Amino acid sequence: MNSIGVDIGGTFTDLVGYRDGTLIISKTLTTPANPTLGVAKALELANTRLQDLDEFLHGTTIAINTVLERKGDKTALLTTEGFRDVYEIARGNRPDAFDIGFQRAEPLVPRHLRFEARERLDARGEVLTPLDEASVRAVGRKLLDEGISAIAVCFLHSYANPAHEAAAGKILREMCPDLFVTLSHEILREFREYERTSTTVLNAYVGPRVAKYLKTLETHMGENGFDGAIHIVRSNGGSMSLTHAAVEPVSMMESGPVAGMIGAGSVAKLLGIRQAIGFDMGGTTAKATLITDGVPGIEEGYYIGGYATGQPMQLPVVAIVEVGTGGGSIAWRDGSGGIHVGPQSAGSDPGPVCYDGGGTEPTITDANLILGRLNPSRFLGGGMALNLEGARAAIASRIGDPTGLSSDEAAMGVVRIADSAMALAVRAVSVRKGVDPRDAAMIAFGGAGPVHAAALCREIYIPTLVIPKLPGNFSALGMLLAPWRHDAVRTLVGILGRLDATRVRAGFDELQSAAQQRLAADGLDPMLAVFEFGADLRYRGQEHTIPVPLTSVDALVNADAGVTDTFHALHDMRYGHAASGETIEVANLRLTVTVPRGGDSVEQFLALPFVPEDPRPEQSRPVIFEDAAQPLDTRILWRPCLPPGFSVEGPAIIEESNSTTVVFPGDVARVTEHGHLVISIQLSKGEAQ
Repeated sequence: MNSIGVDIGGTFTDLVGYRDGTLIISKTLTTPANPTLGVAKALELANTRLQDLDEFLHGTTIAINTVLERKGDKTALLTTEGFRDVYEIARGNRPDAFDIGFQRAEPLVPRHLRFEARERLDARGEVLTPLDEASVRAVGRKLLDEGISAIAVCFLHSYANPAHEAAAGKILREMCPDLFVTLSHEILREFREYERTSTTVLNAYVGPRVAKYLKTLETHMGENGFDGAIHIVRSNGGSMSLTHAAVEPVSMMESGPVAGMIGAGSVAKLLGIRQAIGFDMGGTTAKATLITDGVPGIEEGYYIGGYATGQPMQLPVVAIVEVGTGGGSIAWRDGSGGIHVGPQSAGSDPGPVCYDGGGTEPTITDANLILGRLNPSRFLGGGMALNLEGARAAIASRIGDPTGLSSDEAAMGVVRIADSAMALAVRAVSVRKGVDPRDAAMIAFGGAGPVHAAALCREIYIPTLVIPKLPGNFSALGMLLAPWRHDAVRTLVGILGRLDATRVRAGFDELQSAAQQRLAADGLDPMLAVFEFGADLRYRGQEHTIPVPLTSVDALVNADAGVTDTFHALHDMRYGHAASGETIEVANLRLTVTVPRGGDSVEQFLALPFVPEDPRPEQSRPVIFEDAAQPLDTRILWRPCLPPGFSVEGPAIIEESNSTTVVFPGDVARVTEHGHLVISIQLSKGEAQ
C-alpha cells in the first residue's frame, strides 16, 4: 500500500511515506495562507503524484492555533436554565497564589452569547423538568439574528441521559442548517460540568475553521486524482477518518506533535530503553513527553494554552508539555532591557532573518547560525542558503548593541535562554512525575531538536541522547505508525465490590456498540479491532481518579484482586503512597479500540540494518559551544555516509538533509546498526550516578 504522512507545522511542512516499497521524504516551508500549497510542494519535492497513493495521513496545528490565537468563528453556548455561568466560573484553583496580577483566561464564548433552555435531569439521568422546545427555538432565532457560526450544547447531566440534548440539537440543525452544532454527549459522556462544557465549546469554536480547511484539503486532493483514504492523527496517538475529524476537531488539537512521540516510543522499544523523554523542537515550539516501555503517557485534563490560563479539554491526550521556543522563536528585549526568547515566532512567513524572506526580528535559528552550529550552505541539504551576515546584523542591532554584547555573545545568550525554557518542559515530564532523569534517555527530533538536545541533557543530567533516523521529518514518520483509535467513556459511580452487575455490563455494551458503529462508519474490519477495557478508580472521598486497565468486564464486576492491586500500585507510583485498607470507588467505564495499520511498516524501517552512502569529505569550521570568545575548531560530518559502529568524540557537528546534531566536547556519538545516533553525554563530576 502506498502511504504518506504529512505534518504541517508552523514553519515547515514535512512528508514521509512509502511508494512502491520505497521510502520517500521531503521538507518545505509551510504556506500559512493556504497550507494545502505546502502539501503540494512537499509532494512535488518527493516526486510523488496523489493518484499514486492509497492512503494520506495528516497532522496539523490548525485546531490548536485557532484556540491559542483566538481566531475561531463566533460561537454560542446553550445550557440548562440557571447554569449559563458554569463555563465562566470554572474552578477555584489558583495556580500561583502570590501572583497579584493573575487573571483567568477569557471564555471563548462571552456571556451575552451563552443561552439557557428550560430542562433538568438528575445525576442518574432521570427527568426532573421536561425540555421546553419553545425555549430552544427562541435561541435558534437569536442565533440567526446574531450571525453565529457555531454553537455548543451542554445540558446538566446529559452524560447520563442525552435525550434532551439530542432533541435540542435536532431543532437547531433544522432551524439553522449552516450552523456548526456540537452536542456534548457526542463528544464526551463523562461527568464534571465545567470541563465537559469547555471541551464542547472548544469543539464548536474550532469546528467551522477546521471543517473548512479539511474540505479544502479533500477537494484539492480529489481534483488532483487522489481517491484513497484520508486519515487525521488524533491527540491520543491514533488516527481517525477525515469525516470524523470534521465533526470532532477537538480530538486533533495535538495531532502533529503526538505523532513524533509515537515514533520515539518505537525507537525506545527497539533500543531497549525503558524510560525515555521524547523531545521535539520544530520551528515554532518545543515539546517533551515521558515514554515508558515504548508507550507515551496519555492523560486527561489537558489545558490548551497551559494550566494557569488555558482552556481545559477533557479528552485522552498524549501528555505533552509545550513551550514557545522553536527555531523561529523571536529574541526580544523588554522595557527594562531584559532579553527574552519567544513565544512569538517568525514562522515561515517572513521566517528567521537568515531565510531572506523579509524577516527582521532575530530568532533562535539566527543565533545558531552565528554560533557556527548550522551550515549556511547545507541547510535543507543545500536547498536553502542561509544569510549569515543578515542574521549577525539583526542579532547585533536588536540584542547585542543595546546590551553592550558582541553578536557572538548575544547569540550565545539567546540560545542559553531558550535552553533554560526548554529544560523546564523536560523537567515537567520527568522530575515532576517522580522520574530521575539520570535513569532516562532523551530521544530528540524535529529540525532543531538535535541542535539543542545535548545542551539540555547536560543541564538536566540525562546521560544518554538518541537522535533517530530522519529526525527532521520524524513527526511525519510517526504518523505512519499511528493505528486507528477510538476512546469512549461513560460515567458510572459506585463502590468497587458492590457494583450493580447489570448496569456495568450494560454500560460496557453501550461503549462496544458505539465503537462498532464507528468502525463501520470508517469502513474498517471489526475482526482486526483490539478492544481494551478500563475503569477510572479512586479512594472514596477523593476528587480525581486513576485509569486502571481491566482484563475483562467481569474483573470489575467481581472486584478481582488484580484490579485492586493494580490500583494501589498505580496510586503509589503517582502520589508516593497507597491506602490498601480504604474503600475504592469507580467513577467511569472506559473502552479503547485500535486497528493496527497495514502496508509497509515504519517500525521495520527503524529496525533495518543501516547501509551508508558513499563517503563525503570531512569538513571543519569554528563553532561556539560554551565560551563566545573561544570558538573551537570542530569536525563537520555528513551523517548519511557514517557506517554502523562509527564513533566520534566531540566537538563535532553531524549534518544531514533536514537536521543538524551538535556533539559537545567530551560527548561521544556512535552509529547503531540501525543507523540511529546514540550520544553518551559527559556529565560533570557529581552529576552522574
